[in-house]
Amino acid sequence: MTRDEKKEIIDGLTEKFRENPFFYITNAGGFSVAEVNDFRRTCFEKGVEYKVYKNTLIKKALENLDADFSKLSDETLKGFSGIIFSKETSNLPAKVLLDFRKKKGKKETRPVFKGASIDSDIFIGEANLEMLSNLKSKQELLGDLLGLLQSPTMNLISALQSGQNNITGVLKALEDREEK
Repeated sequence: MTRDEKKEIIDGLTEKFRENPFFYITNAGGFSVAEVNDFRRTCFEKGVEYKVYKNTLIKKALENLDADFSKLSDETLKGFSGIIFSKETSNLPAKVLLDFRKKKGKKETRPVFKGASIDSDIFIGEANLEMLSNLKSKQELLGDLLGLLQSPTMNLISALQSGQNNITGVLKALEDREEK
């Protein structure tokens, strides 16, 4: 690979990192071609992108970014590395990894989770994967917030409406009593 080709790949990868605020780095080693293709297909079906890059190219692309990814690059960029990119949902790559492993069988631990960046926050190690899969997305958090904000209003409206029916019933009963 020539220097120009490497520079082109680094520039493209830097742009991908800028476009995708959520990315996960996995160990791509030990996969057969069929397994890699199966994992890529799974990622595509779920709406994320999976690519394998050389560690040095990933490291240089991360250095081009404004945030400090030195901890991520120092601890995770060993062996074969694949990157899962997600534009909108922070927990989707973690769910894809866990679902793919589950589909392959209980003893399957590939691809191994090395680390992730979620809005420039760094998570390293397999122990964080389950926690990352349970993170709520921005849309889910906004939905929860709207639900909480609407809850008191909805309770007040339903109380007023049920009270209206009670008051109407009481008035009607009193009116009926006076007529007798």
